[in-house]
Amino acid sequence: MLILISDAFDATLPGKLARYGEVTDDKSRQAEAEIILVRSKTKATKEYIDAAPKLKYIIRGGVGLDNVDLEYARQKGIRVMNTAEASTVSVAELAFAMMIALPNHIARADHSMRQGDWLKKELKRTELLGKTLGILGLGRIGLALAARAKAFGMRVLGWHPDVFFTDFAEIVDSMEDTIRQSDYVSLHMPLLPDTKGIINKKTLSWFKDGAYLVNTGRAGCIVEEDVAEALKSGKLAGYATDVWLSDPPDSSSPILSAPHTLFAPHIGASSKENMLRIGHIVDLLIADYVREKESKS
Repeated sequence: MLILISDAFDATLPGKLARYGEVTDDKSRQAEAEIILVRSKTKATKEYIDAAPKLKYIIRGGVGLDNVDLEYARQKGIRVMNTAEASTVSVAELAFAMMIALPNHIARADHSMRQGDWLKKELKRTELLGKTLGILGLGRIGLALAARAKAFGMRVLGWHPDVFFTDFAEIVDSMEDTIRQSDYVSLHMPLLPDTKGIINKKTLSWFKDGAYLVNTGRAGCIVEEDVAEALKSGKLAGYATDVWLSDPPDSSSPILSAPHTLFAPHIGASSKENMLRIGHIVDLLIADYVREKESKS
């Protein structure tokens, strides 16, 4: 059995998986692979799957499966799994770090000091204490962010179609009501037909003037042109994102030239600890697959 590691995982993973078969990161051997490990860079499209005739299992190291053609994989009898539970702490901590950095102008303050500027009077800070955070999507990461925000004395509101109670947030019935009450809005939704472009000109009109938007979920959940315009007009006081429509983003993205922004190169799931957790779950998933395979032989 050949296991192809198509994207970046922890360096110790090949050694851990060697007991199951041959492990390679040589992408030219895709056609031989029975198991392929991907993260966000590899797009397991219909064409990609067809180029791997021996493929039986795709494991996505991380949250979400929007880079895998799930329906076509199902038709081909290919199992698809992710490691969603591994990334909770890593992504929640980055989202919270961005929430702290935006109103404290951390990036601008650092850059200005390196340029020899002293912006003591220009950089006006605000505190998180007493502010309201609206979380759109109360899955594992959204709830972990809620716990951190409450520890900082924030009021936490949450909206999720099928979450009705939690100890960490006040559940609000509608996304509109959540946004209208929030000083900060953090996105933690998967990219689905219903969530694509869900932050747009209409929904941005619900935001408080001067609210902040943080996105460590999926880039496709916002309309970039509309968010850029909201930043230019001052409707949004700031936008922080770790997620992009492509990695790296296209140079024509209007977000790149918008004011009051904070960017990261899709590092939400890249903590050292998380990469080890991902590898551990991958190991468990492959062990289960091998046991099932042996039991049928």
